[in-house]
Amino acid sequence: MTKNINTKCIHSGWVPKNKEPRQLPIYQSTTFKFDSSLDMAKCFDLEDDAYFYTRLQNPTNDAVAAKIADLEGGVAAILTSSGQAATFFSLINICKAGDHIISSSAIYGGSYNLIAHTLKDFGIDSTFVEPDCSPEELQAAFTDKTRVVFGETLANPALKVLDIETFAKVAHQNNVPLIVDNTFPTPIKCRPIEWGADIVVHSTTKYMDGHATSVGGVVVDSGNFDWQKHSDLFPDLTKPAETYHGSVFTDLFGKAAYIGKMTTTLMRDLGSIPSPQNSFLLNLGLETLHLRVQRHCENANKVANYLKDHEKISWIKYPDLMGDEDYDLAKKYLPDGSSGVVIFGVKGGRDAATKFMDNLELASIATHVADAKTCVLHPASTTHRQMNDSELEAAGVKPDLIRFSVGIEDVDDIIADLSQALAKI
Repeated sequence: MTKNINTKCIHSGWVPKNKEPRQLPIYQSTTFKFDSSLDMAKCFDLEDDAYFYTRLQNPTNDAVAAKIADLEGGVAAILTSSGQAATFFSLINICKAGDHIISSSAIYGGSYNLIAHTLKDFGIDSTFVEPDCSPEELQAAFTDKTRVVFGETLANPALKVLDIETFAKVAHQNNVPLIVDNTFPTPIKCRPIEWGADIVVHSTTKYMDGHATSVGGVVVDSGNFDWQKHSDLFPDLTKPAETYHGSVFTDLFGKAAYIGKMTTTLMRDLGSIPSPQNSFLLNLGLETLHLRVQRHCENANKVANYLKDHEKISWIKYPDLMGDEDYDLAKKYLPDGSSGVVIFGVKGGRDAATKFMDNLELASIATHVADAKTCVLHPASTTHRQMNDSELEAAGVKPDLIRFSVGIEDVDDIIADLSQALAKI
């Protein structure tokens, strides 16, 4: 039977058979036993997809990855040890020295640093564009070495909304895929694949886990991009692989070739797989994702409406607010709510912002976002500290920006906390 997404949060991934555990088991084992050396050898030659070593595959990890793939509408997925690893793997799976990436400028600071600096050291160049740029402006950024376009559905922390449909259309006109980080909306509020994205990544550390217990990430493949059709641009997927005796990933894995290659090469060589225990905890979070995200959005909307008229708030951004510069895009891509994150500035600048944050009692100052508890952060001096002033401006991160991650507590208590802290500045 066809299931709604709320039901998928609970039932997808692990479907127990008769007399099997109802809850997903934790396969806390590094290795798996074989009766013969030949049986194991077949796994190393990709002739058998049996489990043999957890760095490559593990039943607990795979069940949770399958659930997230189902939520996003993809054909395959792989869990990683962090969201940053997911972004890194998603890019280098199809990019190598000499290639070029186009990215939205409004992205998480760690992702910006990865693309602009770390990957540059790998010989991979990049160009950054505005998330709401015109098709012509986006097209102008392409070179004959461009292999992928990257953006965030809802930018962290700038809350700029990506025009996914435009980015996907122009990417496909240039025969390359679009990768979208969908961490803030989650598939409950937006499914980028439905708007043309080819690959979706998440920091599962955030709303998917939901309780700040487990760092993790995921890469989901839509199965829609035709790698074979563009074989000249992506030979590592479509030509014989030397390390697997001439196997061709598109032949072996079909529509799941992108994830198949990532599993058998990047995980083999670089690791970054999560522990089965962390995947088990992530699965527990996913079971209530649809309930929590709805509450996050409801609370954040009330907080934003409280702050927008407050005499001590200099500016506020929340895409769901009428009049927000991204309101129209939010209504297109995020019609049922964007996320639980609100950003704003306090009159008096950075010093006032620091005093305000220090006076909060319910909300915690934490290098985190998007879990059940309300937390607050000053990105310019923390998560985006590595960026210079011009890079901060391009990313939409003002020096006085406060990122307020609204939790699922009683919203009256959250607003009371804001009120008493603002009264002290």
